[in-house]
Amino acid sequence: MGKGFDLGGLFKQAQQLQERLAATQQAMAERTVDGSAGGGMVTVRVSGKLEVLTVTIDPTLLATPDRDMLQDLVVAAVNDGIRRAQAMVAEEMGKLTGGLGIKLPGMG
Repeated sequence: MGKGFDLGGLFKQAQQLQERLAATQQAMAERTVDGSAGGGMVTVRVSGKLEVLTVTIDPTLLATPDRDMLQDLVVAAVNDGIRRAQAMVAEEMGKLTGGLGIKLPGMG
């Protein structure tokens, strides 16, 4: 007789993967990336939880403020930071899933 399907073993593997994913998500929440715009005139720091932690604006932008330009640079820097954080998380999660094609919520 051939070897039967090991549902218990499959369940155990799924549980281990779930635990590793949860641990990796926690670790990613503690990691940060920087995004920028305007050649570094505006920078942001974003966590792996996709939260903006800091916004830094070069003082020269405030010397002769151009409100529209500053707003555009902040938006661009935040979007850059979020894209970088998503890429960081997706790369780490991809290492765990080993190319299984598993899509994780909020990761694109």
